[in-house]
Amino acid sequence: MNAQGRTTAPEVPSRPAPPRTGAGLHGPTSRQGPQPPTASNGAAVAAWVVGITALVTSIILIGGPLGVIGLVLGVLALRTAKRTGVGRAGAITGVVASCVAIVLSALMAVFFVWYADNTQECYQPDSFRQYTECVHHQLTGG
Repeated sequence: MNAQGRTTAPEVPSRPAPPRTGAGLHGPTSRQGPQPPTASNGAAVAAWVVGITALVTSIILIGGPLGVIGLVLGVLALRTAKRTGVGRAGAITGVVASCVAIVLSALMAVFFVWYADNTQECYQPDSFRQYTECVHHQLTGG
């Protein structure tokens, strides 16, 4: 009991902190675990973002030019990653996504040219229904 008549909890002896040995606060013996590398590869992040954007927009042909930019950034990022060891996964993702976007954009361009060539007689219809009938007739040959 204390002076006011209240009971207090018994004191628990505190344990002393274990002595620190090894490489210091951020070393292998710290409780925080291994630290990620502090260096970054901005080109890898840019290649990743541009490559994914190019892939998403490749269906409307914007992905082709974006894919070329992403491919250049990805190659630069791979060179930087080889030297620093940081950003290799993002660079590879950017290169692959950019290459796929370039191929998809090229295929879409070929499709649009083929479609325009096969339906050129249908470009001045009186109604949308007439246009769809003309396109169906031109593409099926019937």
